[in-house]
Amino acid sequence: MDVSRLGQNVSPSYTEFLLLPFPGVTLYRQVLIVPFLFSYVLIMVLNSLISYTVWRERSLHAPMYVLISLLLSMNLLSTSTVLPQMLPSFFGQTRIPLSRCLTQMFFAYSALIFKSLVFVLMAFDRFVAICHPLRYHNIINQKSLLQLWTIGLVRNVVLVSLLVFLASRVQYCKSNRILNFVCEYMVLLNLACGDVSRAQLVGLLVRTGVTFSDLSIILIFYLRVLHTALKITGGGKRHKALQTCGTHVLVALTVYSCGLLASILYKVEESISPDSQNLSNVIYFLFPAVVNPITYGLGVKEIKDCLVKPWRKKCLSNTWGPPAGVSRGPMVTSIEY
Repeated sequence: MDVSRLGQNVSPSYTEFLLLPFPGVTLYRQVLIVPFLFSYVLIMVLNSLISYTVWRERSLHAPMYVLISLLLSMNLLSTSTVLPQMLPSFFGQTRIPLSRCLTQMFFAYSALIFKSLVFVLMAFDRFVAICHPLRYHNIINQKSLLQLWTIGLVRNVVLVSLLVFLASRVQYCKSNRILNFVCEYMVLLNLACGDVSRAQLVGLLVRTGVTFSDLSIILIFYLRVLHTALKITGGGKRHKALQTCGTHVLVALTVYSCGLLASILYKVEESISPDSQNLSNVIYFLFPAVVNPITYGLGVKEIKDCLVKPWRKKCLSNTWGPPAGVSRGPMVTSIEY
């Protein structure tokens, strides 16, 4: 596909753009910084807290928890790529060169596609753990996970680099106003000259291809897990297996549902306002980053126990600790925290 000729005779070709998120909001526009700044701080704190807890606790160094930590790290990357550039725009027009716009696109899309890869690896981990428990350590190990991660890394880098390359070869002459808070591939192409239908088709194929292929693999793994879990005679073991997988499925469905909503709104963009498109992108980029750490922090018992352990120790120490200058008695020293 040669998109280098698209609009080659049209001038001028903009190399700098203006980010204008929520253009329909004019009155008290600066107030919008409050919820987005609060969301950014909340995302940074929650995702960092869970990731640090997994890194700190040796009992959480199993593959499943490492993958959870990796997923939350992608939340940090995606939001840190988008929000710091977005927040100043509420106080005026934020200028962004095309090179920085494409860089933002690369890292934001990479983080989103890596999340999908992590969901696949999570499903594979639970599939092996529940359906083939005796072979778990032979199948799920550092070497195998590294190989799978490398394959996914190559796939993701190739696909995202393709989109960035196509976007960089297009001339933009319709406008330099991006009515969004992020340099989305489709948003940029709407500003391009000439026929960009083939470039748009590539973007659509990449987005839907990654989503449906990864989602199909995830569903196959979890259906096998459900089939095996229902055969487990012990009610407690069955409940634990289904609860752990249920948390993963809930998080995955949240991310894929937000992505599907954003894709649908892109298809009907002519019939909706730019503010509605911005809202769909907020849901796509920010909502999962807030919900995911809360879901894992409350839904995975091992992580929740490690999160509350320092506070539990502090409370027990304050309750049972002797006053200053008084030595601990036998009853106190016998308590196990």
